[in-house]
Amino acid sequence: MKLIQPVLSLVVLMVLAGCSGGSDFSDLQAYMDEVRARPKGAIEPLPKFQPYEAFTYSAAALRAPFQPPIKVDVTSRQKGSKDIKPDESRVRQFLEGFNIETFEMVGTLGGDEAIFGLVKGAGGVHRVKVGDYLGRNHGQVMVIDESKIDVVEIVPDGEGGWLERPRSLTLKERS
Repeated sequence: MKLIQPVLSLVVLMVLAGCSGGSDFSDLQAYMDEVRARPKGAIEPLPKFQPYEAFTYSAAALRAPFQPPIKVDVTSRQKGSKDIKPDESRVRQFLEGFNIETFEMVGTLGGDEAIFGLVKGAGGVHRVKVGDYLGRNHGQVMVIDESKIDVVEIVPDGEGGWLERPRSLTLKERS
């Protein structure tokens, strides 16, 4: 035990002597001077970004490109009327967001007093009554009977007027 204490003291003194090894930092100072003498890099400026311009889709009222075109006889083209026009101030119904060609009649509900038509399309089966609107061309349900739903659409004639175009959704027979 008496021998361990002087040996341990000697080891501590040697470690302390090794840590105080002089104040010669000339190699570190030379490296720092070399790094400072290097040419400085240039940071490129940020690119100029163009401001976002909002895009307004203006072809919503046109025929969808994947729908078959409606054949119109140009020789017997009807002239539209300025008296007939859709009511743009009314609140549009859900089924007006879809083309009328996507709907098919699948049945009816109710009796003689209140009869509802069932149309399939737009993600499910929907109930319509006389006076409801159907399709993108302001189509209004006029008559519902057991075998068909009569709809009158208001379409532009291309010359500033409007035409009433009758359409019917007939009941699809199951095979």
